[in-house]
Amino acid sequence: MGILHDDVVIINQSKNEAEPSVITINCPDKTGLGCDLCRILLFFGLTIVRGDVSTDGKWCYIVLWVIPKPIIKWDTCSWELLKNRLIGTCPSCSSAFGISYYSSELPSSMVTDVFLIKLFCYDRKGLSHDITTVLCNLELNIKKVKVSTTPVGTVMNLFFVTDTRELLHTKMRQEETYEALVDVMQAAIISCNIEKVGPEVTACSQASPFLSSAITNDVVLCTSNNVSVTMDNSFSPAHTLVQIVCQDHKGLLYDIMRTLKDYNIQISYGRFYIKQGRKCEIDLFITQADGKKIIDPSMQRALSSRLQMELLRPLRVVVVSRGPDTELLVANPVELSSKRRPLVFHDITLALKMLNTCIFLAEIGRHVIGDQEWEVYRVLLDEGASLSTPRRKIEEGVWKLLMGWEQI
Repeated sequence: MGILHDDVVIINQSKNEAEPSVITINCPDKTGLGCDLCRILLFFGLTIVRGDVSTDGKWCYIVLWVIPKPIIKWDTCSWELLKNRLIGTCPSCSSAFGISYYSSELPSSMVTDVFLIKLFCYDRKGLSHDITTVLCNLELNIKKVKVSTTPVGTVMNLFFVTDTRELLHTKMRQEETYEALVDVMQAAIISCNIEKVGPEVTACSQASPFLSSAITNDVVLCTSNNVSVTMDNSFSPAHTLVQIVCQDHKGLLYDIMRTLKDYNIQISYGRFYIKQGRKCEIDLFITQADGKKIIDPSMQRALSSRLQMELLRPLRVVVVSRGPDTELLVANPVELSSKRRPLVFHDITLALKMLNTCIFLAEIGRHVIGDQEWEVYRVLLDEGASLSTPRRKIEEGVWKLLMGWEQI
């Protein structure tokens, strides 16, 4: 006998923004469920301040305490839509009686349609961020983008998107998108066209020799005091205990969960909370896919090193010179399932808007760096006569906003 559909996800919204809201999830388990749930919360601008996870290998019970990011108003979060997205990610209750819970991502017979939004408009400061905000609010996932500024002050914006609601093929949804863009851009918009394109335009992945070594270098200072990862097999007869102490940042729990998901690691019990001074403590009792402890020292070292690297440097940000031009590069790790951290381009454009720095050209592409795929954002900055904001300040400002340290 399963639980009621409405009881799969329960959200107890706090009475005021000073207190966290509590999200309770009670559903069948699957590999990577924690990662998928954290990704959704990140998309909705919510920060996890405490969490408890437990599973018996078939059914899981998750409680998360969340607060909105400082730049998101507490009363504007779409809680009902969030609940629907979380429910849609959870395995159906009926699966508890016939599906292997620790199977990898289930293959989908449905190929998500990709659409090109071609937007021609007059340029102005903060334009790219305003457009990106509209698309994110409409739940349009940006897969690829190309922004080009002409010498006469106009901009051609090419956004390749997928629709979370799977309605962008309809006239009503396209009109909703157009009206939302016009509402924000007003007289700046010249023309807008939405058309379906093949998924191959966003599927390419390549190794690139043209990326800065600051992006491609995998060397991490493992002696850093900011992150501690220890493993112990003496606390439990059936599980390996992983203890993590680190500084908080936006998407911290997502970074841990996606790493464990890529390693096909199962979490039987986990606890996460933030202490004073934004220090986080995480205790995870884990097993390998075969249900056994992690005994192999080389496997322990590999997992520990990877966790430390992902927590020290979950994203890579660098500002480099391209001849006379200045280019901002941001690399976002892609999961083995081909999904990635959401809203990165949104935060990049927001940071540049706050820094009063304009975008001349922007592109998003997938690249292989080492043994991992990354989504790389290349932004050529519009310097005009000269770059008014120091390059170091741009790099630090973008990094801080991406990490959730909002002050620029």
